[in-house]
Amino acid sequence: MNEKNYYNNVVELIEELEVNKKVREIKDNRETLFTYWHIGKSIVEAQGGNVRAKYGDNLIKRWGEKLAQEYGKNYDYTNLTRYKKFYLLFSNIDTLCQHLNWSIYRCLLPIKNENERNYYINQVILNNLSVRELRNEIKSKSFERLSYADKENIKIIQEKEENNLTIQDMLKDPIILKVDKNTKKLNEKTIHKYIIELLENKFMELGIGFNLTGHEYKIKINNKTFKIDLLFFNTELDCYIVVEIKSRELQSKDIGQLEFYVSYVDKNIKKNHHNKTIGILIVKKKDKYVIDYITNDNLFITTYKLLQY
Repeated sequence: MNEKNYYNNVVELIEELEVNKKVREIKDNRETLFTYWHIGKSIVEAQGGNVRAKYGDNLIKRWGEKLAQEYGKNYDYTNLTRYKKFYLLFSNIDTLCQHLNWSIYRCLLPIKNENERNYYINQVILNNLSVRELRNEIKSKSFERLSYADKENIKIIQEKEENNLTIQDMLKDPIILKVDKNTKKLNEKTIHKYIIELLENKFMELGIGFNLTGHEYKIKINNKTFKIDLLFFNTELDCYIVVEIKSRELQSKDIGQLEFYVSYVDKNIKKNHHNKTIGILIVKKKDKYVIDYITNDNLFITTYKLLQY
């Protein structure tokens, strides 16, 4: 064999090893989740069922002392309590998502609202969130800022392909933008440009199909040039998204400007097979009277909040 053949042989060996490692990881994760779930189930049943299991934890204390001494701290009082809660919150084992590991589930256990838990589970699946990223989402109250049309009926998806989110499911209010605490006071024009740059990355971080088409995207009409603050194409929604930012309170003229840009993109940029263009206006403060007069279903208004860190 020549050098190239030896190299290809090494590549095959490495790829086979990595694939086998991944398969073992998936199997180990599934086994871990199923074991912890069944431990929780056994605890609840030993305590007399779901209703009686809510009261008293002497059994868990006794079991925890024995099991921790024999098998380690993964089975102490604190962890047995988590396994019990794991079972109570996810009482149907078929709903356990194999894409989530125990560390992810552990982050979700303190969340009492089922719809809120389901939302964060979906975010992990859609965006491949790490434990640290999930904690940041929960800390920033991502669910509470969500513009879901129906926040009371969020179902867990099992695969990305099941995703049928709309722009309302993605858009938050307010959008949190982190600013260096040492940043000096900025004038309105500078703030506007600064927010555009922050949002350019923020939308990309959403991770649900946002692809930047242009920053201060130039369009020309009758020798007059206009600039769209941010133009995205979203592969999940199969449409262009126009984003305009106002570093002040919403005004009625802003709606007209956004509609103008959306109409231009619809007529001159989008393809026939694309869905209608969506317009998003991000302002410092809403004016509910202006919002009442928005008749275009493809226009959405939200706010931003600068958070120093």
